[in-house]
Amino acid sequence: MEANGHSLQDKVAVVTGGGQSLGLEIGRALKAAGAKVVVGEINAETGEQAAEELGGDFVQLDVTDPESVKNMVSTVLDRLGHIDVLVNNAGVVHNIPSEEVPDDEWRKVMSVNLDGVFYCCREVGKAMLENGSGAIVNIASMSGVISNHPQPQSAYNSSKAAVIMLTKSLAGEWAQRGVRVNAVSPGYIRTPLTELGMSKEEWSSVWLESTPLGRLAEPNEIAPAVVFLASDAASYTTGTNFLVDGGYTSW
Repeated sequence: MEANGHSLQDKVAVVTGGGQSLGLEIGRALKAAGAKVVVGEINAETGEQAAEELGGDFVQLDVTDPESVKNMVSTVLDRLGHIDVLVNNAGVVHNIPSEEVPDDEWRKVMSVNLDGVFYCCREVGKAMLENGSGAIVNIASMSGVISNHPQPQSAYNSSKAAVIMLTKSLAGEWAQRGVRVNAVSPGYIRTPLTELGMSKEEWSSVWLESTPLGRLAEPNEIAPAVVFLASDAASYTTGTNFLVDGGYTSW
């Protein structure tokens, strides 16, 4: 292990939604720290491409389906023997005025962002608890702490607030059994979805003016926080929500 404890050498790390954007960047950072990365991704094409780049494994995964999650865990354990790190990154968002949100859209956001995180924590957690060690990092959002504006996204905000509380709840339950659970809450990141929002001047001007650093984050500015929380450098850290938001929530 490196002197500063950030090494993940010989660790097996599962990243959900790991086929693109932030998930792929997290996979790259975990690999650079020495981990064997498993890409859990619903999109087989991007998932396989990411796994090839990372020299890791691809397992097709629908986080909203408990059976798919169970199969993913079983597959990883059969192939690699253990799971040391879980990063729950898969997520979706919609920007619909709350009074117009259809039932199925509300459920979709909650199903991916909250149910999926719980299913993965539950099933991977079983394996970690049996092994007596493990680190889970849930990708929440500053939207779980504040209400974004001017775009409407009550479902997303609510789901991310719930992920933060789920993180704290699991951390308290599992701490004395060797499993740490933390969250990383990014601010606005340069991703395809955010770029779409940035194309709307009435949104982008508010986003940038409300961020003390005055810019979007790059995905590779979020990934190191995940590596830290996954590593032994964070051995006394559990139940925390690590905000990486360019200062957005400081005002």
